[in-house]
Amino acid sequence: MGCAGSRDKGDETSKKIRKPKAWKHSEPITRAQLMQMREEFWDTAPHYGGRKEIWDALRAAAEADLSLAQAIVDSAGVIVQNPDLTVCYDERGAKYELPKYVLSEPTNLIHDS
Repeated sequence: MGCAGSRDKGDETSKKIRKPKAWKHSEPITRAQLMQMREEFWDTAPHYGGRKEIWDALRAAAEADLSLAQAIVDSAGVIVQNPDLTVCYDERGAKYELPKYVLSEPTNLIHDS
């Protein structure tokens, strides 16, 4: 029994990841505009603090399906505050805030025909 107990501490803090609740952008946007916003966020976010490898892991998680995203944040040691990944921390306590637009599409996305 003694050895296996060391993992339990982390398990109670980790939350099951889920997609953010449906949200709407201030105005209807195209997929291209959404991709542009995401690119700008990921380019600038690491400059506001935190560790690059955590930002990289969060980006990979944001762009993956949920089960893979869960594995990515678990292996990177990310502490998920909000199950939709909008607020996370690393082991050092640095805060990482992700806008909904990097995690899911708005309800008013313009689908190019």
